[in-house]
Amino acid sequence: MRQRVTSAIVLLIVTFGCILASEISRVLFFAAAGVICCYELSRNLEKLDIACCAWVMYSHMVLQAILTLLHAPLEYCVAALTLAIFLAMFSGILHPRVSGPGAFYTEAGVSYPGFLFVLLMRISISDIWAETLILAAAASMICDAFALFGGMRFGRHKLAPLVSPHKTWEGSISGALASVAAGAALYFLLPLIPGLVYRNIPLWVCVVTALLASSMGQIGDLAESLVKRMIGVKDFSNLIPGHGGLMDRADSLLFAIPTAYLCLLLAQRFVV
Repeated sequence: MRQRVTSAIVLLIVTFGCILASEISRVLFFAAAGVICCYELSRNLEKLDIACCAWVMYSHMVLQAILTLLHAPLEYCVAALTLAIFLAMFSGILHPRVSGPGAFYTEAGVSYPGFLFVLLMRISISDIWAETLILAAAASMICDAFALFGGMRFGRHKLAPLVSPHKTWEGSISGALASVAAGAALYFLLPLIPGLVYRNIPLWVCVVTALLASSMGQIGDLAESLVKRMIGVKDFSNLIPGHGGLMDRADSLLFAIPTAYLCLLLAQRFVV
């Protein structure tokens, strides 16, 4: 338990330090996290005797980070993604060990977790990056905590027994309701934080954003559980003592942050 708490504190310090330092540090942080998660995925797929072409995933993350730092138009990011998909399939043609399954899983890794980290990089240079990360992170953490409590206290009906046998509908609903309360609380807290661009977020937008972000975060958690069950592992790695791999920590946020950004972007454009 002590090791788990210590690891969590160190991870939070590093994360907040990189995110708050500068735009460059934010982009590099998400790019590095993406590379590590792609590495964890490729290493675990080796247990299924599937050889991915990992350098395609890594180069895709690096190229997208460069394009993001240069504030390149989205068309360039789409072109980079297309190139990575072409290279993934091309690697299966040229490399006999990669072959068909390896090329397919390389392409899958470019999309998940690869492209989701690209979205985080692009969001991190937007005008509303701070509001997005605060809402998504708070809603996800509150949801996770109350989903665990609700599941232990009231859990009766399995949510997805073939993917994650310990999760229940009662726990999921408890987490969702808690995220609504978190969104309402952030309505009052966000105006007190200096430097935010979108300061006057309506109450209902905060609540809906928190609910949707946390719900998508739960789906992200289940998606990662699905991949781990397919591979046959409990954790992606032991990079973070007591917590597993980086992918085990990022699973819900990979879905929650883009969802929160989309909600706030639409509200900024059409509501306020």
